[in-house]
Amino acid sequence: MGTTAADLPDPALQALRLAETYVFGTEPGKIPAVLHEAFEASTDDRVRARLGATLARCWAYAGAHARAVPFADAALAHATATGDDVLVADALDAALATHWGPDELSVRTDLARRLDDVTAHLTDVDVRTQAHLWTLTVALEVLDLPAMNRQMRALELLGEESSRAMFFAASRRLTLDLLRGRTDTAAELVAVAGRALETAHLADGPLVVSSMRAYAAVHSGDRATAAELAQLAEDFAVAEGVRELYAEAAWMWLGAGEVERAISLAATFDAGVLAALPRDFSYLPTLQLVLDVALHAADTDLVARVAPLLAPYAGRAVVASGALMFHGVTDDPLSRAAGLLGDHETATRLRADALAAYTRIGATWWRQRLERWVTGEHAVTEDSQAADSRMTLRPGPPGTWLVGHAGTTTAVPARKGMAHLHALLSRPGSGVDAVVLAGGQVAEGDLGPRADTVALDAYRRRLRELDDALDAADLNGDATAAESLVAERAALLAEVSAATGLGGRARHVGGSAERARVTVRKAIAAAIETIKAADPVVGRHLATHVRTGFTCSYEPDADRSLTWEL
Repeated sequence: MGTTAADLPDPALQALRLAETYVFGTEPGKIPAVLHEAFEASTDDRVRARLGATLARCWAYAGAHARAVPFADAALAHATATGDDVLVADALDAALATHWGPDELSVRTDLARRLDDVTAHLTDVDVRTQAHLWTLTVALEVLDLPAMNRQMRALELLGEESSRAMFFAASRRLTLDLLRGRTDTAAELVAVAGRALETAHLADGPLVVSSMRAYAAVHSGDRATAAELAQLAEDFAVAEGVRELYAEAAWMWLGAGEVERAISLAATFDAGVLAALPRDFSYLPTLQLVLDVALHAADTDLVARVAPLLAPYAGRAVVASGALMFHGVTDDPLSRAAGLLGDHETATRLRADALAAYTRIGATWWRQRLERWVTGEHAVTEDSQAADSRMTLRPGPPGTWLVGHAGTTTAVPARKGMAHLHALLSRPGSGVDAVVLAGGQVAEGDLGPRADTVALDAYRRRLRELDDALDAADLNGDATAAESLVAERAALLAEVSAATGLGGRARHVGGSAERARVTVRKAIAAAIETIKAADPVVGRHLATHVRTGFTCSYEPDADRSLTWEL
């Protein structure tokens, strides 16, 4: 049996409970002193292993790497002496936290593999959750798509047993969804994470949920929400003195369209500050985000300061702490920096490398963003778009629809939801019953259980088939197929969730109106995702202004005139 917190003497237990109040990245106050006092007072390997690991994490998360390392080493030695795999896993977790720098990827990869081996036969859900989190983080860092998907699914399975695991599963699922250009799952994943926090009691949980909302807003083009959360992030960064949060807040302001606010924060990274940045978990994200802001603001001085620091890490993925967010690959801003500074040969080479990496892992949002930069579209604001207010959604050659804006069109595969959207766009501001959009071909009355046992079993069989197919697509490097399989899997999981209530009881649904509401909503959501992949401007507009429910409508901005080519 592994050692639990309840097995520890009272002073150690009190110290560990105090450590649970620590918020990642902030000033730890007296927490390390209390932990150290209890650590020194004990001669028990079990107690010193637990306290040493916690003390190492506390110092590492506070940015004091040199102070953390001795305690991580001591914790691993004490844990190994006990032969208790739960304690060894905890010590390996602490060792990973102290080897989180950009120059320690190989060490981190080895430690994560050891942690995975140690926890493979353990039943402790928290220990296994930490192992999967670290393995997911490393998989993201090395862009190992099959490993990302495997670890994500492992976290989701653990989420069925633990609210803490569910919190991590929801937040990291959003990381992968945003990487793939999916924003339609954000609201539900944020809600799931929020509900999990009600019982998980993670001190920095609310900050994570705010980050989830902020990054989803940036990726979906929701400038108002991005601005609201950028202000909260900036206020927290200033109040707590968390340097890396200055960079995050700056990038959020950029996503809100507030370039001046963004560059005012990014410009605080002068030569002295940059030279003093600790090479820990925040180093690459800080440089990546600051450089991106500097590029959008065309601040050549700041670009020239930051790019040489990031250049030694060309070809690397940038991942926020604990796989909380994917910030692209370094080749992306480095290519743009080289172009701005006149080195066009390097810019071309790095751009090709970045686009190839994004294509291989299906990072749709990032690939399209870089492609827009290459064509100069990054400089187009919503105000300048108003000069050409044409948008297109109309039937094309058989099996296709044409979508586009400003006079350009792209053919996309026909989806049932395209016809629904076309009908709504033809009647702006007017409600259309979902039953009418669905064709009125549904039966009235109580439809009984949403899904019977046979149907649910079929769903679950299909989920297993999708898992196998997804692994095969990943191994073959087929990002397009993987994205489609992920979308189908998410839809099936949503259906299973909707079909079962508390205790697994089947939910009953109403008659034609309810069936039409669900059918039309799904069809329109799928169509908008298809459109967004071809033309993000049109896709974002539709996602913002189309309302679905028992009555559906298209509600354009009253103060902006659009001409639809239908």
